[in-house]
Amino acid sequence: MAYFPHTETEVRQMLETIGVQSLEELFADVPEKYRKEKIEDFPALNEMELMAEVNEQRFQQNHFKYDHCFTGAGRYDHFIPAVVPQLAGRSEFYTAYTPYQPEISQGTLTAIYEFQSMICELTGMDVANASLYDGATALAEAVSMAVTATGRKEYVIANPLHPNYAQVLKTYLTPRNITAGEKIGQSTAAVIFVLPDYHGLISDWSQVLAEAKAAGALLIVCADPLLLSVIEPPQADIIVGEAQPLGLPMSYGGPALGFLAARQNYLRQMPGRIIGRTTDDRGNRPFVLTMQTREQHIRREKATSNICSNEALCALTATIYMSYMGASGLQTVARLCKANTDYAMQKLGSIPGFSVEPGEHFRDFVLHCPTDAREFRINYLHEDGIEAISLSDKDLLLSVTEKTLRESTENSSIDWIYGCLEREWKN
Repeated sequence: MAYFPHTETEVRQMLETIGVQSLEELFADVPEKYRKEKIEDFPALNEMELMAEVNEQRFQQNHFKYDHCFTGAGRYDHFIPAVVPQLAGRSEFYTAYTPYQPEISQGTLTAIYEFQSMICELTGMDVANASLYDGATALAEAVSMAVTATGRKEYVIANPLHPNYAQVLKTYLTPRNITAGEKIGQSTAAVIFVLPDYHGLISDWSQVLAEAKAAGALLIVCADPLLLSVIEPPQADIIVGEAQPLGLPMSYGGPALGFLAARQNYLRQMPGRIIGRTTDDRGNRPFVLTMQTREQHIRREKATSNICSNEALCALTATIYMSYMGASGLQTVARLCKANTDYAMQKLGSIPGFSVEPGEHFRDFVLHCPTDAREFRINYLHEDGIEAISLSDKDLLLSVTEKTLRESTENSSIDWIYGCLEREWKN
């Protein structure tokens, strides 16, 4: 197998630059016995397909069994182009500290500013901060913003939220006497809408938006960044989420990257830092720490939050990924995820005894099983190298990405899990 990163035009231009007429002339000094006259034909592959082929051959040669990853629920197995970790791992980024002195931290500040700008483009919001620990803490901080803005002490969760996020909300907010309410009313500071929800369902938010506005509450949308690339951004007051799908590996659950973006009028309630751009007396364009509303920098009673470090290296990684992929690349990944989700739901839901939840889903979906889901996952799926999440006695939560191929190969495959489910259930 061979891989050529250059087009014929690029090769011709390089040959002209160094003053030779052909590749044969370039390699004329190589003894003939070491030359390979003809390279076998091979199909054109993109980077993800090429790496899948390399991994398949490597695993076969080492007799490894490739696990089929259908776990999701907040951490997703997306393809990460090689350029992303290569650039993010450079020493000047990898060892950089907090940019307390902007005059010698312009590179770091520039990268964070670009991250904020890209998040604003994805969410349709006016301003974004320099990132937070993860999606759960970003959501908790957003509720704190709503409490400060409205003077109320309740929040309402409108549709299924990740249970870990719900627990972080309680841990964060209960000591401040901020509690979860059952219905939207005059005591509601924030209404939380999840897009897609914990089960991967994409729901319409217009009714929730109308109810929140009627009650004078803020609408907080906890959204997936890839899904935001292909839908119209919700008309929310604050949009938060987990940016791990933007170039960060699963890494056993962390580190993660929370994003938070809001309307302009909530700027001074935002936690953490906001990087700004200005013009100095020489006409240059420097970047500065515009807003720092945490207690380390201002009087404690004036602080909006005591949350500390932003996830600068993770935010840089996401920025590199978004820059490399571009708008069309992000949309392609999102559409592949949606297409694979639709295919998996149709395929697995067609097995007698199994069914899926109706509706439009993105990446995650629930598979209803005819037997004990936990026992089925542990005793059967796990033995076939398939990893999934059991939600209850009868339900499995499955997730697919652009890496989850449809055809049966040694890579993660929808047809593979279909065959395993069908075979094990028949037996």
